[in-house]
Amino acid sequence: MTETTSLSGSLYNVLTDLYQNPYPHVPNPPLCKKRASVALILRVRPTYNHWPNASSPRSWTDGSSVKEQLDTLFSQDWIQHGDPEVLFIKRASRVGDRWTGHVALPGGKRDPEDVDDKAAAVREAREEIGLDLTTDDCIHVGNLPERVVTMSWGTVPLMVLCPFIFVLTRPESPTLNLQPTEVASTHWVPLRALLSASLRTFEYVDMSQRLANQGGFITRLGFRSLVGMMQFSAIQLKPTESLYCNSTPGFIPEDSQINQPLLQIWKSWCVGNQAGSDDQGRPLLLWGLTLGILADFLDMLPPHTAVQLWNYPTFTPPDLQLIVKLVTHRLREHNMLQVKSGARPSNTAMDSQTAAVAVTDKAHSNYDHNDVGIGGLGVGRCYGPSDKDSDGRTYAVGIMLRGYYDRLRVALYVFLGWRIAIGSTAAVYAWKLWRSRELL
Repeated sequence: MTETTSLSGSLYNVLTDLYQNPYPHVPNPPLCKKRASVALILRVRPTYNHWPNASSPRSWTDGSSVKEQLDTLFSQDWIQHGDPEVLFIKRASRVGDRWTGHVALPGGKRDPEDVDDKAAAVREAREEIGLDLTTDDCIHVGNLPERVVTMSWGTVPLMVLCPFIFVLTRPESPTLNLQPTEVASTHWVPLRALLSASLRTFEYVDMSQRLANQGGFITRLGFRSLVGMMQFSAIQLKPTESLYCNSTPGFIPEDSQINQPLLQIWKSWCVGNQAGSDDQGRPLLLWGLTLGILADFLDMLPPHTAVQLWNYPTFTPPDLQLIVKLVTHRLREHNMLQVKSGARPSNTAMDSQTAAVAVTDKAHSNYDHNDVGIGGLGVGRCYGPSDKDSDGRTYAVGIMLRGYYDRLRVALYVFLGWRIAIGSTAAVYAWKLWRSRELL
């Protein structure tokens, strides 16, 4: 109970700070017109011994400021002793969707009729999960750092992603109406679970489909056999409440492996798609871009270890892992020292890091495209001339990833050379052994 009470108090402090110190707007980089918005939706689940009664006050009165609304809301007993939670969606499986089947926040691309980025987040939440974020039962608190998302290992800007924070003020679970083509399920997950070190794990992604997609099955199988899977930091989600959606009446989930031919099961394992497949038995994992967004928020809360628990992307073969560690060792140490330097005077969180800065023409020529990624290839980074703001604050995850994918490419080349050398040595040895037996 003390932990929950402390977390609610810390959440109040974080939300108040985010409202009073909003992150600035980030314009689109050149040749990139797309913008997207997501909604980080919070609520507090009441506990049995502190259930609100009918006389509990409304969260605010008409005309009050956001600060006054938060003061009133968090002064209530059921909030102080409640369990703060975050709403996630599991995206429906769709062909051509980079994030098919992934755990994400409600949101999507900004349309021309949206007056601003916040309006896009509100509209997408209403369309995807049927939740109206403009009612008196919801407080728009502020935003998290906007970032440029890129593809092709960070070389091509794809869109600017804008996260916004909303807090629901009612103790009852909101009624959700899931759009079948967009959302497979929704999940309320406690903040304490997201902050727990015991639920940190890894997601394994098959990169053969992305990096060797011109040679068909055999090429992909060879690439997968050589470099294995790519490993990303993740959090296993433990929802307190879930809602599932399917467009087929009377649908009953089945194990995807049942009644499949053995050859089909083997082929699926060899060249399986990236994480977030439609397997019913897969655990819910938060990783990639959405984890990058949540890291900004989670590191503001005690015990302020979200960045420390984050792991660098790597590959599964032991020799390739060793090469990656050796090639990136000095870079990782240098970047971590910068994160822990005076730019981050206390182990408090992302709101003491650099906010997103506006893009200028001068900034484009200095931008390091390899600091950002998509689909788990890193997390988004504030787009601007540097990672350091005028007040000396820094953006931790952006610094940790600075230059990392350049070194990762070098590690892959070294690994390929190593495997070729080992293979050549083995082939020469085998040939000499065969020749010696022929002579005998």
